[in-house]
Parts: sequence; structure tokens; C-alpha cells
Amino acid sequence: MRNWMIACFCAVALMMGQFNFVQAKGEEVVSLGADLNEKQQQQMLNLFGVKANEVKIIKVTNQEERDYLKGLVSEDKIGTRAISCAYVKPLPKGEGLMVETYNIGWVTKEMYANAMATAGVQDARVVAAAPFMVSGTAALTGIIKAFEEVSGKQLNEQAKKVANEELVTTGELGQDVGKDKAAALIKEVKERVIREKVKNPEDIKKIVLQIAKELNIELTEEQIDRIIALMEKISKLDIDINRITSQLENITQRLDNIRKTVEENKGLLQRVWEAITRFISWLQSVIERFRS
Repeated sequence: MRNWMIACFCAVALMMGQFNFVQAKGEEVVSLGADLNEKQQQQMLNLFGVKANEVKIIKVTNQEERDYLKGLVSEDKIGTRAISCAYVKPLPKGEGLMVETYNIGWVTKEMYANAMATAGVQDARVVAAAPFMVSGTAALTGIIKAFEEVSGKQLNEQAKKVANEELVTTGELGQDVGKDKAAALIKEVKERVIREKVKNPEDIKKIVLQIAKELNIELTEEQIDRIIALMEKISKLDIDINRITSQLENITQRLDNIRKTVEENKGLLQRVWEAITRFISWLQSVIERFRS
């Protein structure tokens, strides 16, 4: 009887330990740039709506940021100090990614969500922020580090590197074609490459050109080659298309509106062209009557 009670007690203790472990992994995590002063750190905590003694805080160094961004982006966008911060809170399974940004000037929340999904970040509310305006490229490092802490899951190293490349590629493309269009293009190309398991560069190029045309985006050969190179790397990752689409559901509607707007504008231009054509035709007929 005594042995049975001891066994039950151990089982209950083990279950409680597992429960506490799960609960611990469900806490909010804040990543702070290691070079922020105390006032700036408190500013970030206030922005995130948390207190230092009630949230898990981790630090991100400039070297950690450089490990992922070196060779992908210019020095001025990496900087020499770790400034970017992130807040990560896990959401119930199936909720997807919800992203907000503050003082981020170069990267949009859609770009972050796209790259986060590639890295393997799932079901989380994320806030990327800084105490003053920054480009935002380095914030992804803090987001991923915070997610790994809050989830207790180590993400694939190659996926993290490709996610950073995706963020930079989208951001630089956005400078030329517009941020929203760039995010929509990369998202749609990526999803199709994954869904159809496309790996051949020529086949990827066809997808890029087709979707670019549908979104009314003109790409240079250099931009096309860079997107193809990115998609080749993405095609080699073990990414489930269902996971990607479900995680990006919260941003899909906004990006779909880009396509809708493009189609509406095409329809408007077509109607204007038809009106001009009819006017020219009418004018020619009038001129012909006068001549006769």
C-alpha cells in the first residue's frame, strides 16, 4: 500500500513538473538590444506593456545580428550597435502570426511575417520596435531568439539564415517596386515554389515572371536572379506549405488587396484606353465626313 502511494505521488509530481514546464514555455519574452542604455530599455518595456520583474528578458548583441546579416545588407543597415528589440507572446495553435512594428522604417510587418514563417516561427504575437527610428533588418534576430526562448524549440539554423536573406531581399526590392508589392510578390512566389516543389531555376524564373506580371511589377534581370537564388534556397528547406499559409493568414488579406487593386487599376486603364480609342475613331469619322 505504501509503495503504491509513493508511486502515485511521484506520478502526480512528474505531471505537475511537466505542467509547470509547459506553463514556463508559455511566458512572454522580450529581447533587448545589448547596447541600449537603462532609460531606453525601460522605454521598450513600457512600449511592450510589461515589467522587468514579470517577463523573461534576453539580450541580443550586434555580433549575433551580424552573424545572420553579414554579406546580405550594407553596413549602415546593420550598424555597430544592437538597438532593435522584440516582444514575443505565444498564441493558441492555429492563430498564426500577428506582427506590429514601432520605429521601424525599412521593414514592414508583412515582410517580418513572411520571413518569420520561413524561419519556423509559429503562432505568436510579435512586436518589433526600437527607441528611435531604425531600418529593422536586425530585429529578426531578436524575434527568432525570443521565439526559441518562449517555445523551448531550437529552429533550423539554415532556415534562420534564409529567412534573413528573404527579409533583406524583400526590403531592397520594396525600395524599387513598393513595399507592399514586394512583400506580396515574395510571399506568392515562395508559396507556389513550396506547393509545387519547384527546384529548377528556369521553372522558378517562370513563376517569378508570371506573378510579377499579375502584380504589375517590372523587375530587372538582377532582381529576377536574386529572387531565383533566394527561392532555390527556400526550396531546399523542409517547409510544409500548409504551415506557411496558416501562419500567414493574418497578413494574406492585406496582401491580396494589393492584387485586387492592381486588377482594378488594370480594368480602369483598359476602360480609359477604350474610351480614347472610341474618341479617336469618332474624330476620324468626323474628319472623313468633312473631307467628303
